[in-house]
Amino acid sequence: MLKYCAIFSLCAGLGLAQQFVTNQAARLVIGQTTFTSQQYSGDPEVSTPLNTQLGSVGGVAYAADNLFVADSNRLGLVPIMNRVLIFNQIAESWPAPTQAITPYIARCPVCVGAANIVLGQPDFTGPTVTDLEDATSFNPGRTQNQMNLPVAVASDGVHVAVADTANNRVLIWNEIPTTNMQNADVVLGQPDFTTLQVPPPVTASGLRAPEGVWFGAGKFWVADTQNNRVLVWNSVPTQNNQPADMVLGAPNFTTVPNVNQATSTVYPASNNMLSPTSITTDGVHVFVSDLGFSRILIWNEIPTQNGQPADLELGQVDFTYGVANDNTDICASNGTDSDGNPTYPAECGQTLNFPRFALSDGTRLYVADGGNDRVLVYNTIPAFNDAEPDEILGQPDEFTDVQTSTYSQFAPDLSISASNATPCPTALAWDGTNLYVADGNDFRILVFTPEAAVVTQTSVVNSASLAIYAIATVTMGGTITAGDTITVAINATEYTYTVVSGDTDDTIASNLVNIINSANNGAGDPYVIAIDLTGYGALELVARVAGTTGNSISLSTSVSTNATETATASSGTLAGGGTSSTLAPGTIVQIQGSNLADGTASVPANAQTLPLDLGGVEVYVDGIRVPLEYVSPTAVNAQVPFEVVDTNSSSLYVRTVHSDGSITVTDAVGLPITAANPGIYAQPGNQPQVAYAYHGSSYATGTVSVDGTINPGDTATVTIQDRTYNYTVQSSDTLETIRDALIVLMNTNPSEVVVASAANAYTRIRLRAKVPGPEGDGIPFTATSTGSATGSAGSVVLTAFNSTLCCANVAGAPVTADNPAQAGETIYVFATGLGLVIPDAAKNAIVDGQAYTGPVANTAGDDVSSLVGGSNANVISAGLAEGMIGIYQVVLELSNSLSSNAITQLTISQDIYTSNIVTIPVYQPNPPATSSSSSGSE
Repeated sequence: MLKYCAIFSLCAGLGLAQQFVTNQAARLVIGQTTFTSQQYSGDPEVSTPLNTQLGSVGGVAYAADNLFVADSNRLGLVPIMNRVLIFNQIAESWPAPTQAITPYIARCPVCVGAANIVLGQPDFTGPTVTDLEDATSFNPGRTQNQMNLPVAVASDGVHVAVADTANNRVLIWNEIPTTNMQNADVVLGQPDFTTLQVPPPVTASGLRAPEGVWFGAGKFWVADTQNNRVLVWNSVPTQNNQPADMVLGAPNFTTVPNVNQATSTVYPASNNMLSPTSITTDGVHVFVSDLGFSRILIWNEIPTQNGQPADLELGQVDFTYGVANDNTDICASNGTDSDGNPTYPAECGQTLNFPRFALSDGTRLYVADGGNDRVLVYNTIPAFNDAEPDEILGQPDEFTDVQTSTYSQFAPDLSISASNATPCPTALAWDGTNLYVADGNDFRILVFTPEAAVVTQTSVVNSASLAIYAIATVTMGGTITAGDTITVAINATEYTYTVVSGDTDDTIASNLVNIINSANNGAGDPYVIAIDLTGYGALELVARVAGTTGNSISLSTSVSTNATETATASSGTLAGGGTSSTLAPGTIVQIQGSNLADGTASVPANAQTLPLDLGGVEVYVDGIRVPLEYVSPTAVNAQVPFEVVDTNSSSLYVRTVHSDGSITVTDAVGLPITAANPGIYAQPGNQPQVAYAYHGSSYATGTVSVDGTINPGDTATVTIQDRTYNYTVQSSDTLETIRDALIVLMNTNPSEVVVASAANAYTRIRLRAKVPGPEGDGIPFTATSTGSATGSAGSVVLTAFNSTLCCANVAGAPVTADNPAQAGETIYVFATGLGLVIPDAAKNAIVDGQAYTGPVANTAGDDVSSLVGGSNANVISAGLAEGMIGIYQVVLELSNSLSSNAITQLTISQDIYTSNIVTIPVYQPNPPATSSSSSGSE
């Protein structure tokens, strides 16, 4: 966690747009090509124009349609650019919230910012790699047009002020500069532009490492950080080294606390400060970020006398406290420890941890809570100490500090920057519509826009899985004896049923379902819903809440002493809960919300192209207008663009043109992006839902896998009926060439009854009967290998997944209870969210919003696995389905050992992600012999 951050400045804007929402994403990013690219000025691997790159920024300000960025910081982050950038006419240059963005103009049309003017440096040329190796601070200076660690900037629309921190001074320009490296007009804290007084004098004109500047209420304000005070001039200074008119935080201009804070005996009070890093005013109130005491000081009116005490504070119980994240005094207890003592969260909404900046837009108050990596939003100016914020930017809730950036010098971890993360924010600015947040960790300025809070991050989900619930089963068995008891315990809450005469496994399961669901006066168990699996002597438990939380729900079973019945839980906890809101490029998503459209509109089911505007609705991901397939007031189905393959976090918002001509825009939400997170399409109904599954072939099929290593002289053998095909391995072979050679041998035999082909996933051979229908079922085949030495096993390994060709059906016919999948059969399901599983040769055929047209052999699928009925299913192929948009066809060969089960569970997995659980009916024509059990002994 970063404890020691830097600065800011700006002028308060007027009015409010809509509302901020906790954990919303930024709408724009300045200084980067995506929300997670983390390029920096001088980055040797980046060729973008230098006026679009930032170093480790510390300050930001807005005035008169200009954005000012202080490109240095006090966090110890590098590079330190020792410059101030000015972006002119930003309202015309950057997309407004309600503006329609032209399609296909850039990878990220909301990644903006090309500076027009630079102060402190002669031009935009940044440091070279050698410069950064030799020194982390680029070209510092102490002249009328150079700076050394400028960490804060402010403007009133006429003047510009910069806190030139390491030079112990403040520079003022009497008009907004129009040329690079323009000379400052006034210097404060020093007698002239070249002098550095050591030690700095403690006077009305002396400054020691100032970190905050501000124009407001007709005055000029400076946070004189290391003198632990704020200096106030009653008008904008016009003379070098002009003395201040008032001081806050000290009784007079010559008294400051011991500058050695290790030995200082300064205690917090309403009239003192410890390392104030920012000073702002909205014209009525005054706000000081009192870094050392982890608090924000607020004056309810403009102070008029030296040492005037603050009226209230945020972050502490009262003015005598000054502890960072004082959780035990501020936060509500979250439980007790083993000794019965109360415990507390590490932080909560009311605590502060070295806050860096406080800013009001005239109505709201924003606090950059640097050490907690967040920005607190108060919808009104707090009226009492220790107030609770209304919303939090940069974190998912008030108790969490997700640290989203780590550093190895000049090598940021690109995997963890995000569109909704604000690691150690140092400065804030408001332009009347947008909130700017300086994020020096990620070399960027994030721009948050309050709008209609109708969409959240978790309401943008994979349209196939929608929600992934954890589940478990309890299966009954044994013999029935009246009076025995069976108990199911869910998170230690026990539900017990007493067996009666005439019970069966089914009735016991059904009665337990009723007991679980009617508990708590009919509200049911608080963690799960029980479902009766009639005909299987079992019940299913489904977590009430989707996601990984359900995987921690414990489950156990027990029976009474000497009971003859059994009750077997599938596992000690529910399992299978996952996230459907982490999305892969190309995924068809559903955006859930309200007031998203005036009515319902959809494209035809066989559409080959999706529109970018449907029913007045547009959806933007990183500013890219994305294809739409369905819109309604509460849901929009859209496709995540494949272009976001280069990021791990994107920003999404919905723009709607209503029938009355009005335009609404939702708050931006962060989309966690990953390479793949599959969801399987299923029929509506109870969890787990029945898959849309289809029989794969009208011909009997089988599979041989070619694995192992290459050893010249080994023999690979496939035998079909009484015909044997041998291939001798050569030194130049690969597994692919061995596979292909065996395929040629089989296909060149005119009397062969099968056709061999290469499977699209892995190095496998697919065998298919030449005749359709059940006549091809039962053709035997084997696969072996032998080593070059007599009697030795080969290094290349051939495996036949079945012993005979199997399971001809009607290709494309739905798998149903009346026409179930057969154990060993090849079937297929449809899914979305598999990402770029296709070979490189096929990637050029992918176009967002257009049906995939080939090549036919488009699938790779080597990173896709599947479980069906608890057994591995062989992934024959997994790739984009021809003629469909964003939909993948996953072809699976089922294990031939599966048991008959009308609700056989099926999932597919990629990397750490597993799809929603779906079911298919499976038939086993050759069940193993089992002994029958009694169903009625009393």
